[in-house]
Amino acid sequence: MRNLNTILNHITASYVNFVLMNNWALRMDGIGKSYPTENGELWVLKDIQCEIQAGSITSIVGPSGSGKTTLLGLSAGLDNPSKGRVEILDSSWQDMNEDQRAKFRSQHIGFVFQNFELIPTLTALENVEIPLHLLGQKNATQRAKDLLTQVGLAQRLNHYPTQLSGGEQQRVAIARAFANSPKILFADEPTGNLDEDSGDNIEQLLFNLNREFGTTMVLVTHNLQLANRTDRIIRLKGGKLIADEQPVTQAQ
Repeated sequence: MRNLNTILNHITASYVNFVLMNNWALRMDGIGKSYPTENGELWVLKDIQCEIQAGSITSIVGPSGSGKTTLLGLSAGLDNPSKGRVEILDSSWQDMNEDQRAKFRSQHIGFVFQNFELIPTLTALENVEIPLHLLGQKNATQRAKDLLTQVGLAQRLNHYPTQLSGGEQQRVAIARAFANSPKILFADEPTGNLDEDSGDNIEQLLFNLNREFGTTMVLVTHNLQLANRTDRIIRLKGGKLIADEQPVTQAQ
């Protein structure tokens, strides 16, 4: 009986470890990206190999021109790699056409951009409602109001982007990004256009919503203070992954 219990415990532990090791949300297998030039192919990404665990927060850092935003775009299926394969949530971008990719993103993915990318002719409420209407949700207006209230903009629902500060516009963008309860959120320099205080508030808001929704978050940033709050830092240089490490601090 003792031997049987030992065997069962070993099998259980092995199964748990297997599940944990394979609980990935995003996998990049030998990713490369090149562009044609007069002098031949210019490789901006070279043989990127990594997996991002579900529910984790990963930052991608590196000097300008290192390939950070290109890698984020490939991860989100906004572009195709020149070589390699990108798998996301048990699917592959390479197996989808453009319509399928758009539908997949609308159902499972959220985006936060440095320049907010709000529609200037729509109010804050209408900007957040859009992805919900596209998904056919009947309670789109109330859901959008709840999200804007959650990010501290209950009194700004009917304001247009030009009537909002940069920090407020980014809050609208974050509410919109979480409207579809995304499994993965991609953020490209989410605090890049904000002053220090607004940036700190946006950082905390992203981390709070990430914990609440259980979303996997992948963000590109030059802000090492922000990167050090994430679970993992991927460092790029010259299009190559040169380090994959845990941050020095993770005070959230």
